[in-house]
Amino acid sequence: MPPPAVQAIDPRLLIREEGFKGYLTEFKRKLKGGELGSLPVVVGLIIIWTIFQVKDSLFLSSNNLVNVSYFLAATGMIAIGLVFVLLLGEIDLSVASVSGLSAAIFAIFATTHGMNPWLAVLLTVLTGIGIGAIHGFFFAKIGVPAFVVTLAGNLGWNGLMLWLLGSTGSLSIQDTGPMHLLGQRSYFMNQSIAGAYVLATVGVLALLASSLVEQVRRRKAGVPFRPTSEIILRVVALAVVSYVAAYVLNKSTGVPNALVIFLVALVICDFVLRRTTFGRKVFAVGGGIEAARRAGINVAMVRIAVFAISGGFAALGGLFLAGQTYTATLQAGQGNLLMLAIAAAVIGGTSLFGGRGNVWSALLGMLVIQSIQTGLDLLNMNTSIQYMITGAVLLAAVVIDSVSRQTQKTSGRA
Repeated sequence: MPPPAVQAIDPRLLIREEGFKGYLTEFKRKLKGGELGSLPVVVGLIIIWTIFQVKDSLFLSSNNLVNVSYFLAATGMIAIGLVFVLLLGEIDLSVASVSGLSAAIFAIFATTHGMNPWLAVLLTVLTGIGIGAIHGFFFAKIGVPAFVVTLAGNLGWNGLMLWLLGSTGSLSIQDTGPMHLLGQRSYFMNQSIAGAYVLATVGVLALLASSLVEQVRRRKAGVPFRPTSEIILRVVALAVVSYVAAYVLNKSTGVPNALVIFLVALVICDFVLRRTTFGRKVFAVGGGIEAARRAGINVAMVRIAVFAISGGFAALGGLFLAGQTYTATLQAGQGNLLMLAIAAAVIGGTSLFGGRGNVWSALLGMLVIQSIQTGLDLLNMNTSIQYMITGAVLLAAVVIDSVSRQTQKTSGRA
């Protein structure tokens, strides 16, 4: 008579049964195995804030933090789209030009032709999605490398923007409707003190509700689930961070609407990547194309969809940038915008090698970059210093990612 089969025990159950000691052991194991997660960027952000606060006591003032939170949203929107592309292990070099072109298209629709500004926003975003889909088609169906396709797009769409703006080189945009919503004088709930606390409360309740629903669902399915004590701990941690941030921002002008829209976009995209079939397909394709094909995934369609998403968020980022100045200019999409958007995604923890990362990388990365920019501005440092420091931080992020991957391979976890 054969011996009874031994039932495998999920290690996550053992960790949770051991309580705090189990989580501490698991944390140490992940560090040794190279699974660093967001730890490096959080530590780096604390160091950056500490240094600038020591150098200038105004750095952590409410007014300065409001500026940081407002100006990170535009490039952050572009970085969200890039996270999707990077998860495939690819790159999109056209996002800066697409953002500049989108601002010009919106200005032509809304200003030159007097179109309803909300309809103009919709058409502008659809244009960005269409441009991204074209890039994805040439990459996925024709076989042209994404680097080449998007580099050509970077040049071509920039040229189209210059042609549309004509000899004047700029078009004014009225401070109404969506542009006012994205402007520097627009705050959540009309600069009401309650606005920041309402936003914090919604975020905390949303985490609590989603965690409890997931717990019930996993319990019914008979798979490991987070204990109620862990859920409460997570919710309390978020509540502390959220309400402290609300208090600090309220000491100045409140929460910029641009930041609120950016955070909503992050939540939606995080849900798409972690909770939907499409999101799992993106990670599968980024983890291994051949394995994804054998699993029945339409790799070409996933690639086209991802580049379309990147184009759409580039268009949104262009609208955010236009809302900062109420103009579409020849300088839109120029300079270091492309590099900063890529750097934000990578610095935040999204791997350049594909298959690992999340959209919150855009927020963390932009917090680092915008903090560096704002801190150096307070210290009256030259722009060249800003570029060098940002470049060094980007290199450090890639080195950490590379070392982490090698460590995981050595420990047999990659």
